[in-house]
Amino acid sequence: MKVGIIGAGHIGSILARDLQKLNHTVLIANSRGPETLTKVAQDTGAIPVSVSEAADGVDLLIITIPIQNVRLLPKDLLSRLPLKSPIIDTTNYYPPVSGHIDEIDGGMVEAEWVSQILGRRVIKAFNNIFADSLRLRGLPKGARNRLALAISGDNLDQKRVVMALVDAIGFEPFDAGLLSESWRYRPGTPAYCSDLTLKELLTLLKLADRQKAIRKRDSAGDALSKVILAYPQTKLVRILRLSAGLDTWKPSSWTTFLGLVAAIVRSKLGSKP
Repeated sequence: MKVGIIGAGHIGSILARDLQKLNHTVLIANSRGPETLTKVAQDTGAIPVSVSEAADGVDLLIITIPIQNVRLLPKDLLSRLPLKSPIIDTTNYYPPVSGHIDEIDGGMVEAEWVSQILGRRVIKAFNNIFADSLRLRGLPKGARNRLALAISGDNLDQKRVVMALVDAIGFEPFDAGLLSESWRYRPGTPAYCSDLTLKELLTLLKLADRQKAIRKRDSAGDALSKVILAYPQTKLVRILRLSAGLDTWKPSSWTTFLGLVAAIVRSKLGSKP
């Protein structure tokens, strides 16, 4: 396939690398222009292009930018994107980082808001796995403890394309239903970034509570959001698995948990005038 990626951060760069290894032609863009992507091109084999060029006639488009920046994309971005080409949305809504979006605060599902802004329905994927896990934990089909990723969308044919891609890069794809159900693996839910096997994913998607997830996400506050951006992702996964009841508490678990608490306290103290 010819794949366009808008967003050259951790997730975008990792997907560019993986898709290039599978012999897809990968175009990658960011908001600063293709001249700033020389290092990314060297590391991934992707071709730097402008944002508009990344969506021009491609077979698959991946949008992996901060959700608040979706509104800043060119209005005619999808004018030359074939209707059959899936659009993968990897974004997450986290108000301390994203700022508030009235429609989502009012109850709209994040991926449906992105679809509304773009004027095309998206497929939700790659939003509930940390970059380190995406980079390091892919395994061949049938491998023991292969991690599973949820995929939601309203177009079955497009969803099948995305599921095949997820499988090819080393993760077990799971059809999590319509786009309206994609909230079940967003920030604050048990299935968010917990490095789940298929069996674990199925269980946690069913346990998701929409209002509880919002309260848990929003109770984090600015201090936690800043810490999470810098905290080792392997340790965050351990804490998330513990909070979801997937792992048992051990001395090392307490050490990890107390380390996160200490980092949050230091962040709060450092933010005081």
